[in-house]
Amino acid sequence: MSSSLALKGLALPGTESPAGSPDDLLSDGEFPMTRRDLQEVASMIYEDAGIYLNETKASLVYSRLAKRIRKIGLKSFRSYCQLVASESGAQERRQMLSLMTTNFTRFFREEHHFDHLRDTVLPGLIKRAKSGGRVRIWSAGCSQGQEPYTIALTVLSMFPEVERYDFKMLATDIDPMVIAHAQAGIYDTAAIETVSPSMRKQWFKPADRDGEWVVDPALRRLISFRELNLMGNWPFKGPFDVLFCRNVVIYFDEPTQARIWSRYSDMLADGGWLYIGHSERLSGDAKEHFRTAGITTFEKTGGN
Repeated sequence: MSSSLALKGLALPGTESPAGSPDDLLSDGEFPMTRRDLQEVASMIYEDAGIYLNETKASLVYSRLAKRIRKIGLKSFRSYCQLVASESGAQERRQMLSLMTTNFTRFFREEHHFDHLRDTVLPGLIKRAKSGGRVRIWSAGCSQGQEPYTIALTVLSMFPEVERYDFKMLATDIDPMVIAHAQAGIYDTAAIETVSPSMRKQWFKPADRDGEWVVDPALRRLISFRELNLMGNWPFKGPFDVLFCRNVVIYFDEPTQARIWSRYSDMLADGGWLYIGHSERLSGDAKEHFRTAGITTFEKTGGN
């Protein structure tokens, strides 16, 4: 979708055009924001990442971008929109996307997924690896790393010698800043509260600054972190045995969701496992290739 379409008052795909003038104020705070400004931001975010924003997200857009507008010394949302739409503003456009990406997560979030991984999935994968087979796990939309490190903690609790085998994990996110955070593997005390005391003692060490902890190198060696836009080309072929993509696809419109689910189906091996967010539902052709195996847990049944 071209961002220029927003100038005509066109809504994002699957929505009706909003009523009212493009010049109507949606926020009259320090930096006035009009409907036109919001439409331009929403169109660029949709074009770049497939993330859908409408007028119900006006306060979110304002709160996340106003601080940035102030920091770089601009006076209005209009001037900010002009900057990020220009060739010279390409880096700032990436910064805007980072600010608009929701990165809330925690260790062992939706713990039932990791229970299922431990009890149902990993025994067979570990047996395959010990027999010389290949095992691949993908955490898509990994944010600051809590999800892939939780997977790694689960794997290592059952398979401490995993590094001797062809058992690898990929973790990706569109935001280079959160990928850098994940690669560093440093978290404050509050962030690791949901990790059991025994795991904290074994796998987290004091960092240089008080109140911070760094993950054990064995966890980091198991995971390859990469920047990836799910809307673009995927520079790998799979197949993956396990795919976590939780609370990511919910930010896309329905046609985009269906395409992503279909691409995930193509990436998973027959008998592979897909874990999705509690508010997400499979849609489109992909539904035919999965069976429900638990709460937001699916097994690929074969065929593409």
